[in-house]
Amino acid sequence: MRALAVLRLVDTVAAEDTRHSQRLLDAHGIKPHLLALHEHNEQEGATRIIALLEAGKHIALITDAGTPAVSDPGARLVARVQEAGYPVVPVPGACAAVTALSASGLYAPHFHFVGFLPNKTTARKAALEALRGLSATLVFYEAPHRVVECVEDLAVTLEPEREIVFARELTKLFEQIARMPLGVALDWLKADPNRQRGEFVLLVGPAPQLEGISPDAERVLKLLLAELPLKTAVKLAAQITGVSKNELYDYALTLKK
Repeated sequence: MRALAVLRLVDTVAAEDTRHSQRLLDAHGIKPHLLALHEHNEQEGATRIIALLEAGKHIALITDAGTPAVSDPGARLVARVQEAGYPVVPVPGACAAVTALSASGLYAPHFHFVGFLPNKTTARKAALEALRGLSATLVFYEAPHRVVECVEDLAVTLEPEREIVFARELTKLFEQIARMPLGVALDWLKADPNRQRGEFVLLVGPAPQLEGISPDAERVLKLLLAELPLKTAVKLAAQITGVSKNELYDYALTLKK
């Protein structure tokens, strides 16, 4: 309700796709001036918006889906407007990452928001390797045309016993939320083409930890295992972390399964 009230009060709405936003505004009988602001013209658009603010106008920023400046255009505009001396007031609304977390059924005291992973497989796998040791739920955004490739890389990079949640088309007609072990996720996704449609939030739970293995020791061991033979990695990890070689060896075996 507050968002609608704000849209009715402002003089101009900066929108990622004015055609898409026009339908939303028309549905509520709201008729402000529309200005296109997207990733390709954000700096130029910011200059225009600051000029409007200097003229005493009130501006709202919306995106096609999601929250402005959160894996969407807007961060550069916000910085420019603040630097020009004007306040930026957030209007609370649904955030796909938090919405998905609340209905995921995953329990972890922390989550790490990644957003979109790199497009290329090599870069994507490297990014995932860097995230493996985090003791937190990982939150990704993904597009329908890349979701299969992304899950393929998740499956070969992270532990198969981790839980993954597919949250797609959130708050829309075809919303779907499904939780399963990462080891079966690719087969599930490919079993029905409809499961590959829409905008995705992918949530991956933290790797299971053996009692006595701290997150720091786990991270060190995983980094060494990526480069060295198992016994050598375990020996070095024990020297670095102070954890016993037997504990580290047992844990390393579970990672290699």
